[in-house]
Amino acid sequence: MRRALFLILLGALPVAAGAQVIGQNSSPDSGAVTTISVRSQIVTEAVAVHDKDGKPVEGLTASDFTVTEDGIPQKIRYCERQSLPIAEAPLPVRKSSDEKVTVYKELNRSQITPETTDTLHYKDHRLMALYFDFSAMGPADQWRALEAAEKFIRTQMTPADLVSIMRFSSGSVDVLQDFTADRDRLLSILTTLQVGEHQEWATEASDASTSDQGAAFGQDDSEFNIFNTDRQLSALQTASNMLGHLNEKKVLVYFASGLQLNGIDNQAQLHATVDAAIRAGVSFWPIDARGLVAEAPLGNATQGSPGNAGVYSGLAEQAVQADFQKSQDTLYSLAGDTGGKALLDTNDLTRGITQAQRSISDYYVLSYYPTNSALDGKFRRIKVAVNHPADAKLEYRQGYYAGKEFAKFTAADKERQLEDALMLEDPVTDLTIAMELNYFQLNRAEYFVPYVVKIPGHELALAKHRGVDHTLIDFIGEVKDVYGGSTISNVRDNVDIKLTGETEQELARVPIEYDAGFTLLPGTYRFKFLARDDETGRIGTYETTFSIPNLNREEQHVPVSSVVLSSQREPISDALYNAMKSKDQTKEAAVNPLVADGAKLIPSVTRVFHRDRPIYVYLQAYEAGTDQPKPIVAYVSVYRNNVMQLQSPAFAVSPEASPRLKQVPLHFDLDIHSLDPGDYICQVTILDPTSGKSSFWRTPFKVEP
Repeated sequence: MRRALFLILLGALPVAAGAQVIGQNSSPDSGAVTTISVRSQIVTEAVAVHDKDGKPVEGLTASDFTVTEDGIPQKIRYCERQSLPIAEAPLPVRKSSDEKVTVYKELNRSQITPETTDTLHYKDHRLMALYFDFSAMGPADQWRALEAAEKFIRTQMTPADLVSIMRFSSGSVDVLQDFTADRDRLLSILTTLQVGEHQEWATEASDASTSDQGAAFGQDDSEFNIFNTDRQLSALQTASNMLGHLNEKKVLVYFASGLQLNGIDNQAQLHATVDAAIRAGVSFWPIDARGLVAEAPLGNATQGSPGNAGVYSGLAEQAVQADFQKSQDTLYSLAGDTGGKALLDTNDLTRGITQAQRSISDYYVLSYYPTNSALDGKFRRIKVAVNHPADAKLEYRQGYYAGKEFAKFTAADKERQLEDALMLEDPVTDLTIAMELNYFQLNRAEYFVPYVVKIPGHELALAKHRGVDHTLIDFIGEVKDVYGGSTISNVRDNVDIKLTGETEQELARVPIEYDAGFTLLPGTYRFKFLARDDETGRIGTYETTFSIPNLNREEQHVPVSSVVLSSQREPISDALYNAMKSKDQTKEAAVNPLVADGAKLIPSVTRVFHRDRPIYVYLQAYEAGTDQPKPIVAYVSVYRNNVMQLQSPAFAVSPEASPRLKQVPLHFDLDIHSLDPGDYICQVTILDPTSGKSSFWRTPFKVEP
């Protein structure tokens, strides 16, 4: 764990005769108080030492350890042993009449209290944080998680355990209870949660009327992160940072109903969450609150059966199982990358808590000031050894990522700084970024890949509050071949946004959108994209892997491009900012199918739509190698709970005249004013009546009032 310590000396300092000490803004004759600021950084490492029989080794001091960072020896400044017996008997089980459990009217928010030299109440204690993710858990899963936590506190908690309760709900991470051994207090909080305190199976407002809770993490249920897990991972990162103020080992028991990374999710956020936990000395112990699940092939009684051919071919059941396994894969990765273990496919959820409890035994806390104090964000590899016993087994984190300081520098420094951020293995995720990638075939070999980036406008409007009348956003990115590792394309651009009073109000309501594109061959690529607010220094990273299929080899289905959903078709001249020169705009319009007649179709990215605006659906179908072009038939359907709510008329479109590739542009305008607010599935069906081939495309979207 890496932390910054600030030492400020105030007052007159003894100096040599005739010497003068001048303050930062004072003259020699002013007699002002002198201030000297010194900053140093300390690294704290928790090291478990066991002999060949697996028993903890006692009595070691700082002179018995050797610590190197990137091969350079470090001087150990602090060494302390934490004595935590594994086989300690649990606290006595009390009768219900002896418990003083209270159901609170409202739960108060607390904080994680850092340890001081005067109050060493964390010494020789096991720190366990019970973290409940109520943002994506159903009522039954929440009940099982709370019941398991109550059972652990009543029957498995030991005198060495200090337990904290944290909750992610309504876009914020709340500390409901700091680390404590008071079982009555813990049970009272869990009981209050169990009877309905702030559980999220009810619909909550997500508009401007939502009050500001002043929480540590503030992602509301707006269009950002509706269909991905970025906000859940960001919340875990926030929780890790809260626990990072403590030097001791910490375990975070994560109750969730799976955590699935979809195609539109930001891989950089997963990496940032894991890296934050490693820096903070936190290990994740996820528990799948769904327990042992047996999925019925045709669905259960809570929903209608699927109405497609996949029911009879087995594809429907395979899709159900694949989605369930994907939701557990992320939990497994979070645990494995931070030193924990995921508890999956069992109804005894308490076992996962006891496994996390037993993972922390005796260990030593070592602290040192690193010789390399550069805040460059690079990985520092740590190696720890003991002089005796020679056959001792050591468990410790193998390194950490140094802190990152993106302050204001010269233009050359800023450019180098942004390039360094692009190369960092530890992504910077200060700004929220959402992205959508699409592909359209240009000819037999090349594909145009337009992408659009969305950044919440309210995160950029902060520059106005610092007395700045504009904000400059820098963009940098690169596309790499996944298999070869070579760089295929680069992005480097910036946008200057004038923050007048009118523009500031507009930024507070709508996101900033940046779009561009590049030409690629079929293959699998990794795209890493960074945006930086040049006024505030905040950086956001988006990283994803995408594939461009070779549509020339498609023989079973109708070759189609990706599908774009949008609610905006805006003239290019009406954009809030214009990053392209007129020459570049003309060049892009010639290859970008989303640009037509001086207007651009803006992809939704987050796929959240309002009922008062239609949904525009655009895609392309292709006919290659046919002498006589034949029309393609297509239509769009909207489903909710496997029941069709809306369907566009089916119409036939003939290919455009082209000597190489016959493109069939397909446009749809869906009037959704009759749909109730909620989650839906959009399905596009493409049919070739001549060959009998077909293609289907489906995606979830959300309708808001």
